[in-house]
Amino acid sequence: MTGVYLAGRYDRREELQGYAARLAERGWSVTSRWLTGHECADADCTPDELELFAREDLVDIDRAKVFIAFTEDPGSASYQSGGRHVELGYAMASGLDVVIIGPRENVFHWLCDDNVLWLGRMEQFETFDAFVASVGSRVWS
Repeated sequence: MTGVYLAGRYDRREELQGYAARLAERGWSVTSRWLTGHECADADCTPDELELFAREDLVDIDRAKVFIAFTEDPGSASYQSGGRHVELGYAMASGLDVVIIGPRENVFHWLCDDNVLWLGRMEQFETFDAFVASVGSRVWS
């Protein structure tokens, strides 16, 4: 079973929970506890809660082999800078494979498969459905 971490805006949590369920049906183990565990958004959390959540997120990334980043159109009204960018950097530094779902938001999303900066690979898909179709029923290797 391949571990996968899903990263995205907090207010997209319900949408990502649906994707997590679809991946679980295909034999993937979703390690992202933030999808079901955090009871407060950043503005409503105490400093201790925020520290705990950040530590949990890093542990969950360490438990994954694949990191999936759900990105936003930088020109859209819903675009926000956030922790998912730090998580992406951590995943790359940890050598995980990276999947970008949505538009490329920053220069690091343009690194190609033949890079020498980390041991993982990076692929980009416009939609989650396109990613699932490319993977089929195989487990990420």
